[in-house]
Amino acid sequence: MTLAKSLLSLAIAGSLHAAIHLPALISDHMVLQQGMPVRIWGSADPSEAVRVEFQGQSVSTAAGADGKWQVWLRPLIAAGPLEMTINGAAIHDVLVGEVWLGSGQSNMEFRLSNAINHDEEIAHASYPLIHLFQVKRGVSDQPLDDVVGAWQVCGPETAAHFSAVEYFFGRHLQQTLHVPMGLIESDWGGTPAQSWASHPAMESDPALKFVLDDWDHTLANYPTAKSGYDQRMVEWTKAAAAAKAAATDPPDEPNPPQGPGHQNTPAGLFNAMIHPLVPYAIRGAIWYQGESNASEKHAYRYRRLFGAMIEDWRNRWGEGDFPFLFVQLANFHSNEWWPVLRESQTETLRLRNTGMAVATDIGESRDIHPKNKQDVGLRLALAALHTAYGKSLEYSGPMFREATPEGSTMRVYFSHADGMVAKGGGALTGFTISGADNQFVQAEARIDGGAVVVSSPQVTNPVAVRYAWADDPVANLVNQAGLPASSFRSDQSFYQ
Repeated sequence: MTLAKSLLSLAIAGSLHAAIHLPALISDHMVLQQGMPVRIWGSADPSEAVRVEFQGQSVSTAAGADGKWQVWLRPLIAAGPLEMTINGAAIHDVLVGEVWLGSGQSNMEFRLSNAINHDEEIAHASYPLIHLFQVKRGVSDQPLDDVVGAWQVCGPETAAHFSAVEYFFGRHLQQTLHVPMGLIESDWGGTPAQSWASHPAMESDPALKFVLDDWDHTLANYPTAKSGYDQRMVEWTKAAAAAKAAATDPPDEPNPPQGPGHQNTPAGLFNAMIHPLVPYAIRGAIWYQGESNASEKHAYRYRRLFGAMIEDWRNRWGEGDFPFLFVQLANFHSNEWWPVLRESQTETLRLRNTGMAVATDIGESRDIHPKNKQDVGLRLALAALHTAYGKSLEYSGPMFREATPEGSTMRVYFSHADGMVAKGGGALTGFTISGADNQFVQAEARIDGGAVVVSSPQVTNPVAVRYAWADDPVANLVNQAGLPASSFRSDQSFYQ
């Protein structure tokens, strides 16, 4: 049954005097979060009686003066497929299990149909206990109450156009936990983190005021920028027509300026694509974003912005510090701010129940969209199994703890260091070392138990060491689980 038919059945149910309207998430094939109170909500005529029945529970309420209503179901048990009835009308194929939200920019949006080995992956993507919900793109100046989208059962056709990272993440969890899995995808390629943060979260932090000030400046300049763009479009249209007539390549089309309604509007995507999801119970969120903030102005400040966004999302959901897991930027030939952005991401691990999937070993130097999303999804799933489900397993690669001088060497200590080796064998790569002059040079490195000893004949009195500190590093330190070490620099305080 489609969402439209489901809504129609609710409207004409004999016990109703007026239509019960439900948000897009409350529909056929939905997956409800097990083990915690679950909110069901919608709207109706003021004072309209509403009764929700599900998994042996019957809960009644009445719409308020504004027409809005909500009920809470006591914690549910993993099961399905089941039916939920609202005033006697049925919502079909309801599962109870684990629900995760995936968000970010293009590497989260990256489709399964573009991943490595995609033909085989798609052909085997029949998982009736995994249901998928894609949020349609939207921008808003004010928080909205609903999104456009529908739940779909995971199969070759539906999975092909779904987030590859989220699919592989959810598939691994479902195969490990053996419960239904609901995956909600809300992302937009090329967007910065400030588009996904709420306006109050940024406005309340003086360190983030620059984001809102910059956008005010952009809006003030928009009329002039738009006029210039319109003129360039006139010229481009003529040039493109001439190129077509001459059977030559047309010039690049001008990019429109940012302005009202643009997807980079601070809080614009939060308002349209996150806020409407907040009432829906979830286990946690996964995030792949940062490329659009890897710049001189934003790379350092990202640690403040990203942390504020996470804490704001958690406060709004009201489920405590739910797991928030993210992907560190992969290796890519880009700019000097790429490793600084990675450092900002790493600093976010200060927040409770966060986890990071390192990807500096599986990126592509000339493609910002690496196709190996299988390992990304797996590494996020390992972090989830530890953080959300308390599984005893290795979920992280080696993480820098401290570095101490030992004569002409630096001894670097790590956590998650059991069984450290050079991936693929051979010598360790990716380490640099410096003396007091802060001039870093390539270093030799060897593993010594749970530490790495780093040295260079060019540096007799070392004071600092770095690892994978480049946009596109060649670095090969992994632990016995095969998980790669995160980049770091000992000359930067982790908590600065």
